[in-house]
Amino acid sequence: MITMTIQEARNFILLKQGLLGEYRFTGKQGALDYVRQAGCIQFDPVDACGKNAELTLQSRVKGFTKQTLYELLYEDRKLVDYPDKNISIIPAEDWPYFERYRRAARENGRRFPGMAALEDQAKAYIRENGLVSSDELPIPGTIHWHSCIHWSGSWDGETNAARAALEQLYSTGELIIHHKKGARKYYDLAERHLPTTLLSAPDPMPGDEAHLRWRIRRRIGAVGLLWNRPSDAWLNSWGLKAPQRSRAFEELLEGGEILEVSVEGIKHLLYCRAGDLPLLDRVRQGEAFKPRCELIAPLDCMMWDRNLIRALFGFDYTWEIYTPAAKRKYGHYVLPMIWGGRFAGRVEAVAEAKTGRLVVKNIWYEDGVRRTKKLENAVNGCLKRLGIFNHCREIVLPEVEKRG
Repeated sequence: MITMTIQEARNFILLKQGLLGEYRFTGKQGALDYVRQAGCIQFDPVDACGKNAELTLQSRVKGFTKQTLYELLYEDRKLVDYPDKNISIIPAEDWPYFERYRRAARENGRRFPGMAALEDQAKAYIRENGLVSSDELPIPGTIHWHSCIHWSGSWDGETNAARAALEQLYSTGELIIHHKKGARKYYDLAERHLPTTLLSAPDPMPGDEAHLRWRIRRRIGAVGLLWNRPSDAWLNSWGLKAPQRSRAFEELLEGGEILEVSVEGIKHLLYCRAGDLPLLDRVRQGEAFKPRCELIAPLDCMMWDRNLIRALFGFDYTWEIYTPAAKRKYGHYVLPMIWGGRFAGRVEAVAEAKTGRLVVKNIWYEDGVRRTKKLENAVNGCLKRLGIFNHCREIVLPEVEKRG
């Protein structure tokens, strides 16, 4: 068993995430490499100062721009929009691992009378006319339908028939998202954009137990350290109840694919991927790492288990976007802020496209954070990068910066 101090555990996660020391990820290849490391990054359409997936990469990838992600998704087709941990972006080469979800979607569609006919109409239209959005697809009416694999905004009631047909075909993998324009999605046939060898590849993990082990190993790699406890990090891993999860952990340990980590002050054992042992050794040998100030997306991979973040970093974070304004402690779209080996605070910022300004509404510093000149310069540099990322010419700082 590996033993670590709590600061070593913090440094390991931050180093694994590419948030400590020199940049590990650079440019388009770096963005692709990070998504491959994480397995998936979550997508959310809210755009206060960048969408969640964009902010996740902006904090880690030197030289990353919003266009970088767009190209990887919709020009290079190295990444694909597909449900994983909720609505996500995954490496295209992982497509075969999701065959069980596409199969479940096909079975789910057969439960709804009329869906098969709508699917045929939608595919015929796209073959004849090319890519289409739900607003443009000439299928009138509504249908009683809901997706079985991802949130679609339509649960158990009537929904727009054109939208249902497109989302059903997207869930089964017959369509992919060709591109997005704002919040609008344009769909096209998957066979036009993904190689046949990928689309026809068999499920590499056809057995349920093997698939769950793959899921767990992947999610551990996404966060860096995880424990065998209920966690949002396991979301959308079907069949992963406590007994199945514990058995999968045991089998991964026996197979040498994961390692046990005991962290001082943490009651429960943590686990990392065996391939990360060299990184663990660097941290445990006391190597010094250059501090970085970065803003973390609300649904960032590192934040998937908020209880773990609270235990390891002493940082309590709630995304308050769905909290009524009167009940919010901080703000609508607040980003945690990393400095060195800890969470130093949180920032609420809005990019104003019309004025070209990045308006920093508030900065809340955590108790115990010393406001040194070095930290001030690091925060200013971080905000400047965020402004450039959002094509803002001016940064407006708050008059009074607050304590947490």
